[in-house]
Amino acid sequence: MNTKVLLVAFALVTGLFFTSCNKDDDTVPKPVISEMELGTSNSHIGIIGSDLHVEAEVTAEAKISKIEVLIHQEDNNDAWTSDSIYTEFAGLKNTTFHKHIDIPLTVTAGTYCFHFIVTDENGQQSSIEIEDLTIQAPSDAVAPTISITSTPTDDQVFSTGQTISISGSVSDNIALGGIYIGLVRVDQALADASVNDGNTITLLHNHDFPTPTSYSFSASIVVGATMDNNITPKAATWTPGNYYIVIKSKDSFGGNWTFSSHYPIVII
Repeated sequence: MNTKVLLVAFALVTGLFFTSCNKDDDTVPKPVISEMELGTSNSHIGIIGSDLHVEAEVTAEAKISKIEVLIHQEDNNDAWTSDSIYTEFAGLKNTTFHKHIDIPLTVTAGTYCFHFIVTDENGQQSSIEIEDLTIQAPSDAVAPTISITSTPTDDQVFSTGQTISISGSVSDNIALGGIYIGLVRVDQALADASVNDGNTITLLHNHDFPTPTSYSFSASIVVGATMDNNITPKAATWTPGNYYIVIKSKDSFGGNWTFSSHYPIVII
């Protein structure tokens, strides 16, 4: 009887041992990430205002649950962060991941960390970290273009209470950086590059454009107004005499300025 019991016990233990071994043999491996490409031609470079090319081959025996792409700067919590989670590949055992991630115009140039993380349906994760992703401003040698649709007539006379108006648009091949429209006294003898919100009466001052490459404007001011139209309005000083309106605009990256013609008026 004891011999039979021992044989049964031995068989059970042996069975458990082989079952355990079989379970170990059947363990599903973590996802595999290969052929990673970051940036055009795997350059590890992204351009502000454009998008970042990301491509990789993913294999997951336990099937993909999600793929996450995280971009951030080390030790700088105020810097740009992009955290994108893709579930469209869920249930696949293998796939080619190919995405383009937008880099906003507001991003600060610098070195960023890139993380590509794959999670399978068993909760296992594999990741690739790249610490030398360079985000840089594009080279831009082209200044914006100014187009005018309406202006005062040459030497048009304005008096207190009348409205001075000008309208048109500015555009740039990559991105606009700013526009300033000033009312300048001729006797100030200012170079166009020196015209700014501190030395002229501001009709329009803007650095925030809904569409990066173009902006339509309609600017006006009433003669005698107490405050002008600067971003933070400032006191306007009205002295009778000869004036002109000038428009200046710059792009975002090259610092290239362009200037309009002078549109002369007279204030009495």
